[in-house]
Amino acid sequence: MMTNLFSIFDPSTNLFNLSLNWMATFLGLMLIPSSFWLMPSRHHILWNKITMNLHHEFKTLISTNGHNGSTFLLIALFTLILFNNFLGLYPYIFTSTSHLTLTLTLALPFWLSFMIFGWMNHTQHMFAHLVPQGTPPILMPFMVCIETISNIIRPITLAVRLTANMIAGHLLLTLLGNTGSNLPLFMMTILILSQLALLMLESAVAIIQSYVFAVLTTLYSSEVN
Repeated sequence: MMTNLFSIFDPSTNLFNLSLNWMATFLGLMLIPSSFWLMPSRHHILWNKITMNLHHEFKTLISTNGHNGSTFLLIALFTLILFNNFLGLYPYIFTSTSHLTLTLTLALPFWLSFMIFGWMNHTQHMFAHLVPQGTPPILMPFMVCIETISNIIRPITLAVRLTANMIAGHLLLTLLGNTGSNLPLFMMTILILSQLALLMLESAVAIIQSYVFAVLTTLYSSEVN
């Protein structure tokens, strides 16, 4: 019996004291090598168009001061989150993006590298960014504190946003699924239809949240250039 509703997100499956739940994070790698030895299919052509569109969009957001090749790192970040978000919708597959262990591991190094690079190479620009243009002199100390705090919590907000959105939809699907055994046939039909609608919504959330995570990371990197 499930004693805690949030225990469905616990990485409890293990073999020889090895947590196998996190292996779901690497299942997406099994789908990549086929593109190197198979003839391009419609799925490959569609994925190439998506990555090219993301490349152009990230390149626009980074601006001309960004380093060459940085968009490919952001596309890889988008792909990793997207694969794991979608894999979490399948039954009995561990949703790794619903844990701060993974999301903070992604957000914190990116933010830290941006801060180190900005303060070492564009120190004056980083100081100027703490005080927005047109701020009255009397409010400048308060604006510096506010901007500093908002800058420090950026990796936390990135990680918590992705984790909370993944947990919320899965919890709703679990709550509705647990009530199905006690419902009559008519209500069971309505429940199944609502579950399908929620599954479509969660598929959209999986795409949107991976895109938001990658775009916000791009915007944070563009501020240090």
